[in-house]
Amino acid sequence: MALNEDFRRSLYGPPTRDSSRAFLDKCPDRIAEIFHYWEDIRGQRRMPRRADFDPAQVAQHLPGILLVDVEGVDDRGMPVLRYRVVGTEEARIRGHDPTGKLVSEGYFGPDLDSVIEAYDFVRRERAFLFELLEFKTDPGLFASEYNILLPFSEDGETVSQILSYSIAKSALRER
Repeated sequence: MALNEDFRRSLYGPPTRDSSRAFLDKCPDRIAEIFHYWEDIRGQRRMPRRADFDPAQVAQHLPGILLVDVEGVDDRGMPVLRYRVVGTEEARIRGHDPTGKLVSEGYFGPDLDSVIEAYDFVRRERAFLFELLEFKTDPGLFASEYNILLPFSEDGETVSQILSYSIAKSALRER
């Protein structure tokens, strides 16, 4: 399925999005580590359960993790998404902690439509999604980050939560 990649605030054209394992050839090691952990806990299932996820196994990545509840869909068929867990780095880049708020109230990305579109792709397809995002933030600062979205399901069919893990390109240069 093609994704709409017309991002109004993108600085360098549309973001890179990939829902195939080919992204592993171009992603940072930390993104690959989270993906491989998710694959390990998934086993032969399409998606792991949230209970399979042990934060202690990825403790070094927790500052960049978001856990988003999929609370259903609205009357337009779009997902209702709420932040359940927000890592310290994710709260810092937003300038506030959006835990408990709707994604529409606390997102960080090119624009709300593109953020919702990415989560909705993961929800509908029940598949992971890798992104390279380059955009201008509301205060006018440049942001460039790698992101992976990984679904969880309690029943094996319906996405109940989505884990998002992001790394700013600048953070990779600082290491």
